[in-house]
Amino acid sequence: MKDILLLLIAFTLFSCSQANNQESTEVNDISNDSHSANIIETNQVKVLTLGSFHFKFPNLDVDQTSKEDQIDVLEPKYQEEIELIVDKLEKFKPTIIVIERQPKKQQKYDSLYTAYVNGTHKLSRSEEQQIGFRLSKRLGLKQLYCVDAWGTDYEDVRKAVYENDTVSKKRFMDYFYNNPDTILNSWLNEKKVFKTEGILAELKRINTDEHVKKGLGDYLIGIFKYETEESDQFGPDFVTSWWFNRNLRIFRNIQRINAKSDDRILVIYGSGHMNLLNIFFDSSPEYRLMKINDYL
Repeated sequence: MKDILLLLIAFTLFSCSQANNQESTEVNDISNDSHSANIIETNQVKVLTLGSFHFKFPNLDVDQTSKEDQIDVLEPKYQEEIELIVDKLEKFKPTIIVIERQPKKQQKYDSLYTAYVNGTHKLSRSEEQQIGFRLSKRLGLKQLYCVDAWGTDYEDVRKAVYENDTVSKKRFMDYFYNNPDTILNSWLNEKKVFKTEGILAELKRINTDEHVKKGLGDYLIGIFKYETEESDQFGPDFVTSWWFNRNLRIFRNIQRINAKSDDRILVIYGSGHMNLLNIFFDSSPEYRLMKINDYL
């Protein structure tokens, strides 16, 4: 009986020891996971994305603004408002500003920006100059980064849309502008407020999570469903190259800047791009996406 009692005591002590060791291991695992998460978060580059309407109103997008609804951002009241917007963005303290221009134009924009800093260039109406150049000069930055890109087309898309088959091209373009889903586009009946409420109010509106999310939905209807023959995948192929591939390439160009953990990136881009760029930044372990409307 005495031997059995001793065995029970020994087993109990061993079990308690194992439980304590397991608990200690679990605590250490949690602690290590937390430590790793803190390291990743600490090393993430902060990014602020400013989705903008195009101040020059080039009307190159599907969503266009009629002449009577446009504004002239060079008017004194809008110039004052743009200065206010720059004041707000300055609080983010960006060390890197990227704009919607292709890398091949980097030298041109370096020259324009240098001339502006030296007082020999008058800002154009474009948002990258009205906001980007002003803010860069205030912060003493040496340049703005041109990161725009176009997508790469699948062969079937390239042949049907961009080569010489005018019949297939006409059929495609007719569907692009007059497809049954046109009435579902998020921008169809939206109320732009830059003329009635000002530039800042419009920027706040188009940078809400709801507006950005709905914008992505526009690329999953309409031309996305286009078929050259029954059950083919022409529509998804076109949208992949036209939109998804393009924005992935833009994101890759931003990665090429090789920002350090203490850098802060401001992205000034057409608001439509935010429906993908925000997802990329928010998902990436390299970046920490901040909320633009917290600054506006």
